[in-house]
Amino acid sequence: MNNIKSSFSIKDLENLTGIKAHTIRIWEKRYNLLKPKRTETNIRYYDLASFQKLLNISYLNDNGYKISKIATIENLEIPNLVREIATKVNVESHAINSFKLAMLNFDQALFYKTYESLMNDKTFEEIFYDVFIPLLTEIGLLWQTDTITPAHEHFISILIRQKVLINTEKYQSKQDSTSEKIFVLYLPDNEIHDLGLLFINHEIVKQGYKSIFLGQSVPVDSLIDIQNHFDNIVFVSYFTIKPEKEEVLNYLNVFNNQLLNKPNNELWILGRMVDTIDTKLLPKNIKTFNAIKSLTHSIKSNA
Repeated sequence: MNNIKSSFSIKDLENLTGIKAHTIRIWEKRYNLLKPKRTETNIRYYDLASFQKLLNISYLNDNGYKISKIATIENLEIPNLVREIATKVNVESHAINSFKLAMLNFDQALFYKTYESLMNDKTFEEIFYDVFIPLLTEIGLLWQTDTITPAHEHFISILIRQKVLINTEKYQSKQDSTSEKIFVLYLPDNEIHDLGLLFINHEIVKQGYKSIFLGQSVPVDSLIDIQNHFDNIVFVSYFTIKPEKEEVLNYLNVFNNQLLNKPNNELWILGRMVDTIDTKLLPKNIKTFNAIKSLTHSIKSNA
């Protein structure tokens, strides 16, 4: 079975590139930049080559090239020009486009090639912040708009997950066994989006702290036994879809009553659902963060 996505609607192109469908049609008619195909029932669609070309056109346009100028460039020269610019400026945007292509084609080789190219000039942490986080944000929107399937999302997420785990392993042996503070990372019951939490774990381990990564879908009562082993616990969690908006405050109150009854215990949380919380209503041992970087900065400032 061929799993490569090779047919795109104009709405797909809009979602994948950020270029409005109206603009794409103007570029077609005025500059003949794209040539849509038609099905047997006369429905317009675009092939993979058209999608790749539009990504490159968008990249050149974002880097100062007028559409009228791009229209005069030979098709075979456009990718070369993009690569030339990418070696000088805006490497992140080019890499994100390459990762999107890798995802759509289930192309592991392209993923690794793009990642290795980034590693020539960036640290893993810079790649995660500058490339992977924007990429994952885009992928979330693409999945919501049915531009990609769950298989695409899982494919790219697993590859990124592997990179996080490989880079975390480098620091595992450096954890301070004498440190009283311990971080316990978990996701709430029925929450499965753990990439952000995995990277936070990477940052904790890199700073030398002891860390226990429990992962996906952990009920509150499953955490209680941990208190019998440690006295200075920072629980860290990521609320992407769970608990749901109307349940968040109740969840946090239950958590506070059951797990924050020791004076040094804390709960740090971030994620989409945190935006729904009135922080004035939170117990003093619960802290919210608006982004991974702000949470990891707090870890570093305490190191």
